[in-house]
Amino acid sequence: MRPRRAPVRPEARRAAARTALLGTLLPVLAVLIWHWGIVFEWQLPFGIRMAFLPYPGDVALTLWDFAFGGIKNDAFSGELWIHLAASAGRVFSGFLIAAAIAVPLGILMGRYRAVNALFDPAINLLRPIPATAWVPLVLLIIGIGDQATLFLIALSAFFPIVLGAISGSRQVPQRLIEGAQMLGTSRAGVITKVVLPASAPAIVNGLRISLGLAWVVLVLGETVGVRVGLGATISLARDIVRTDLIVVGMICIGAAGFLSDRLLIWAFRLLSRGRPLIK
Repeated sequence: MRPRRAPVRPEARRAAARTALLGTLLPVLAVLIWHWGIVFEWQLPFGIRMAFLPYPGDVALTLWDFAFGGIKNDAFSGELWIHLAASAGRVFSGFLIAAAIAVPLGILMGRYRAVNALFDPAINLLRPIPATAWVPLVLLIIGIGDQATLFLIALSAFFPIVLGAISGSRQVPQRLIEGAQMLGTSRAGVITKVVLPASAPAIVNGLRISLGLAWVVLVLGETVGVRVGLGATISLARDIVRTDLIVVGMICIGAAGFLSDRLLIWAFRLLSRGRPLIK
């Protein structure tokens, strides 16, 4: 027979309810300020004119129509899932490409001075260049379409991961490495069995930052000759002056980024089998 799960304590339930309440407080307050700002035509710092924003109710109707249709019956009705799938595919593809290169490179840079001396100048030279500056060059050398978008996402996602891996591998206690070597572990085994697990918390933090940045760069990447995607939808909505659809696209990207971060955390907790990689 399977062991019974321990009952949830009332204190834990109250703590969960309190956390959920605090988590919804700020969004509700933001929506109220958003509505009042339009009604009273507030002008905020940086020249933000609230009167030009759509009402929250209009955005909610557009979001429902974008997801399920049946309200406006235009070219965007019921198209959310197609655009979301296309954008998520690009984000995760670029993110995985960046992670596959950045994690091993960062660990090697953190452990070996020669590798660090070889790659560190180039990484720190390219890292400050924004993704927007790469767009003209990408259009010339790659062209328009998915490949250009994947390149921009992978390039932007690369740097947080490699920096996290470098930091984590340098913080591995030397005693762990010496102990593994005394037990006859090979040099490659030290990297895979000691350095990589000990560096995992810093690598996970870099991966989380990188995944969020991938969703940020998505909008820029999908303006490069892409017709299907959340970023492409926002660009088209800008051209036809659909501010409600622009806000809906922003909300969808924010929600997708949040859910992908939760999915990444869940995957690492599953792989770590309860070890404290993520708080």
